[in-house]
Amino acid sequence: MRWLASHPLARCKAAFGAWAAAFTLLLWCGGPAAQAQIALAARHPPPVILDDARSPLLDPAPALEWTDPQGQATLAQVVAGQGGFQPRQPERIHVLGTSGVLWLQLRLVRPTSSHSEWMIELPLPPLDAVTLYQQDPAGSWHGQSAGDRIAVASWPERGRYPVFRLEVPPGEARDVYLRVTHNARSDIPLRIASATNYGQRMQLAYLGLGLVFGGLVLVIAACLAQSWLYRDRAFLGYAAYASTIALAMAAFTGAAAHFLWPHSGTVADAAQGGLGLLSAAAAILFVRDLSGIAARSPRLAAFARWTGLLVPLLLAAYVLVDRPIGTVVLGGYLFLACALNLVIAWRAWRRGDRPSFWVLLAYLPMGVAVVLTLERIFGLSPASWANQYGLVAAMALQVPLLLVALSIHSRERHGAVIRELALSSQDALTGLLAPHLFHDRLRQLVVRHRRHGENAAVLFIDLANCARIKQQHGSAVAEQSLLRSVIKLRRLLRETDTLSRIGEARFGLILERAGTRVTVMDRAARVVAAGKMPAKGTKPDVPLQFHVAAALLDEVEMDTPELEAALATLLDSIPATTRRPIRFVGEVATEPLPPLAHGEDGIPLSEGPASA
Repeated sequence: MRWLASHPLARCKAAFGAWAAAFTLLLWCGGPAAQAQIALAARHPPPVILDDARSPLLDPAPALEWTDPQGQATLAQVVAGQGGFQPRQPERIHVLGTSGVLWLQLRLVRPTSSHSEWMIELPLPPLDAVTLYQQDPAGSWHGQSAGDRIAVASWPERGRYPVFRLEVPPGEARDVYLRVTHNARSDIPLRIASATNYGQRMQLAYLGLGLVFGGLVLVIAACLAQSWLYRDRAFLGYAAYASTIALAMAAFTGAAAHFLWPHSGTVADAAQGGLGLLSAAAAILFVRDLSGIAARSPRLAAFARWTGLLVPLLLAAYVLVDRPIGTVVLGGYLFLACALNLVIAWRAWRRGDRPSFWVLLAYLPMGVAVVLTLERIFGLSPASWANQYGLVAAMALQVPLLLVALSIHSRERHGAVIRELALSSQDALTGLLAPHLFHDRLRQLVVRHRRHGENAAVLFIDLANCARIKQQHGSAVAEQSLLRSVIKLRRLLRETDTLSRIGEARFGLILERAGTRVTVMDRAARVVAAGKMPAKGTKPDVPLQFHVAAALLDEVEMDTPELEAALATLLDSIPATTRRPIRFVGEVATEPLPPLAHGEDGIPLSEGPASA
């Protein structure tokens, strides 16, 4: 036995047993402090190496997490080891409610060779509040806060979402803690990046947002200009709708809190849901008016109208009630608005409304984006680019497509207005100037002649055999003869001449700067001769017999009514079988027709002035 006790192995076992007993007694007698130190050493998260040579972006960052259901734990208690920290699951959906708090712990190690500055980001613009706790060189803890409920002006790093600058001296390791509060069901994204990498990504992000918002501003300005130019309220309504969309996009991305209301956390917190409700209501009312569904489905149109006008009550509910309930209200209304617009556009397109096809194209991606966003809002899927910025991309795509629909709608509407105006300014059969406009131009011509001495000629032209054509061949051939008359007259006119149909088979012609009576006589002779020329391919081939009464303003001093009456009386006095179809008001001697020659196009050409 003595030999066994003196054996080296036996002596080692005895020494180990004595050391273990002493260590156990030390733990028992040393108190909770030693136990806490050992427990703290056992729950350190995986170290995050802030090395310049490694990847400048850690997404997601490894950490430990613990949810405090009551939100009563303090930083001192958390540092002391209270709380069941577990390895963080990046895609876990957290349901914190109004009182719960999520604690995150990270272990940061910075090598001595590291010279870059590092940032910690929580890229979730709707995040309510987050506080980062770090140690200063003296070992004291200090916190920095940011979030949707805190004014951006007081953030340590102003931006679209919470970002903090890490303070880890080279060659040291530090623990940092994050205290997160968020009412909505959501995962909490977390990434660590170098300051250079963060700056580059922010520049690219703001460049993309700037292009989108710049395009929206141009669209809004163009719609305002078109609304003022064409007096079209539809463009004004679309400008208001696009403005609401732009503000909602700015709120969803965090740009509005950064630039528009950086000094109010209350406005920033309520703006996302409030502007979302407003944009959905504006979309319902705009699509309802654009599709014209009220004329086809009055009940659906009434439901859409009251759904859009319900938004003030929903806004009050979203602001006053607890945010989880407000989130349900927001998500339900967005889904209802998108579904209602799709139904309206589908029904209008099925009935032949062309603009509604573009509305349907605009709201199909919007419907997908709304579903993805609702999944994130209700905690059914983790945050990703698709459900965070898919709605923004769908809105950016929706605006030009709806503008195309509005342009088609406006063109069709203005086309109808133009046709209506044309009926009042043009003859329905021939398309010539209406009689009242011809009389106005003649009155202006007489006034200019008296003031400035501008010479002009006025001709009344009758299709003398129109009644006989109608009697022998019917109304269709008579109307065809009138259209042939218009074609022949237009071929002999200049761009400055005015031609109008002032009677059933009577035309009025104004020749400005007509020259002498010989020139007017030549033009009238061409008209008479053109009517006798046969028409190619016309059956029956009926000759057109024109009678012309003309007056030169230099030769007659009459007011407009007297001049029109004199021309009409002269034209009515010409016999049907006359050999003098051209006559002048106030003429003394008879002037025969000038000799004519036929041109290459079959239209007679005058070879010289009429002989006395």
